[in-house]
Amino acid sequence: MLSLTETAEEILRDHIANRPDLPLAIRLSVVGRGRDDFRYDFRTVLSSDRAADDVVIDGEGFSIYIDPHSAALLKGAVLDTQGNGSGFKIDNPNPVWDDPRGPQVAGVIEQVVNPGLAMHGGHLILVDVRDDVVYVTFGGGCQGCGMAHMTLNEGVRNLIVEAVPSIQDVVDVTRHALGANPYFSPKSEDSSEG
Repeated sequence: MLSLTETAEEILRDHIANRPDLPLAIRLSVVGRGRDDFRYDFRTVLSSDRAADDVVIDGEGFSIYIDPHSAALLKGAVLDTQGNGSGFKIDNPNPVWDDPRGPQVAGVIEQVVNPGLAMHGGHLILVDVRDDVVYVTFGGGCQGCGMAHMTLNEGVRNLIVEAVPSIQDVVDVTRHALGANPYFSPKSEDSSEG
């Protein structure tokens, strides 16, 4: 399971202690993958946000909640600080990819897809590549966007399949209802498309 350095544990304990008015915990999730590293979501949550199947790491004065899928990808990992006060880092010994096409797909997303989506305040996160299928989530202005389906079907899918022809499909696993600031909303008359 994930372990913490003393410095990381001290910073997290102080962070939680700074808000004694709220029952807080930390949530750590693996949300995606790059060419050679995992992408993490690391945030403060209410203690009541603990899911029944979360793996819980109890530190002195705080708890870390990790969903079961992420916990499997964090076995043997170490949470540490950057050393320059700029945040945390995770030294993760687990292989990022089981499918050798993963880094190639990640490269297409990082170099071709995301620069285009960034013009609209959005981005794409590569979740996994398995069984000839690519799984992605939209973020930023693309999460909740009424045009995300079209962007996926007429843009993203074509770019990935052209670069990696053995890929058969690209599936959006985004929870679009959580999008807070979509670039285009089909309900709004004055939204711009793009």
